[in-house]
Amino acid sequence: MVDTAHRNTDGTGVADGVGVTALLVAAARALESHRSDSLARDVYAEHFVRAAEASADWPVHPSQVPDGDANPLWGRFARYFGLRTRVLDDFLLRSVRVGGARQVVLVGAGLDARAFRLDWPPGCVVFEIDRKEVLAFKHRVLGGLSATPRAARVPVPMDLRADWVDALPRVGFDPAAPSVWLVEGLLFYLPPAAETYLIDTVERLSAGGSALAFEVKLEKDLLEYRDSPLYTATREQIGIDLLDLFDLAPRPDSAGRLTDRGWSTSVHTPFDFTRLHGRGPLPEPNDALAGNRWVFAEKPHTAGGARGA
Repeated sequence: MVDTAHRNTDGTGVADGVGVTALLVAAARALESHRSDSLARDVYAEHFVRAAEASADWPVHPSQVPDGDANPLWGRFARYFGLRTRVLDDFLLRSVRVGGARQVVLVGAGLDARAFRLDWPPGCVVFEIDRKEVLAFKHRVLGGLSATPRAARVPVPMDLRADWVDALPRVGFDPAAPSVWLVEGLLFYLPPAAETYLIDTVERLSAGGSALAFEVKLEKDLLEYRDSPLYTATREQIGIDLLDLFDLAPRPDSAGRLTDRGWSTSVHTPFDFTRLHGRGPLPEPNDALAGNRWVFAEKPHTAGGARGA
């Protein structure tokens, strides 16, 4: 196995540990952007991929994938990330346009360029929480492109393993106003206690009218999928062993925790949205995506209960 998944090889902060998966998602978004039937477009994604030594030779256009959609990594898995991008884009825009929230918090923002590429209503502020090295790399790449955010953008350099409950209010976040939270592709890597702390922190900082989307895995034993085409291709083609990066401990019921605190929640498989949009991955045997669930939660304006507990 190539060890770029464990060491920072180029000083970008995105080529060590979980950080390298941000490059994987960026490459998938780049591929999706160039599809004729694209679900989402991110014109910045390929620039992130090319700017990091660890990913400089990865494909960013479908024409660069010799076996096309038959490739488990750059075909099916990349399309999964394209679908996830579209679904979560829609969630964020619906939450600010219909729900009226103006504070958007990207928890574990990675190389997310939503502050730059989505059509935000006036007055929106996008807070991006991630390690300072990741945010600095993103700043350098976007600065080189003279990219201009479409909403007020506030980078929040924080290690999410630290106590970050006070970090957002210090940079202008208002816990008394409705907010929209996105935790995309992060919880897999956190110990159960850290996931619970994150969900509790979001609950504590969320006023009535707030919304949250996050992704979880429901499998009891992820190692049952070690030889799945998706995980095998990721190990063999780009040297990332996702199962080595995931926390394999039993997961908490975060959706149920929010429901118990007065939030309304809905849980979906990615395949629900494949059928909705008419394109994307569908179930297959030995499927590493079988346990993935996308959770959407809203806190009613009248919600009471255990805020701050």
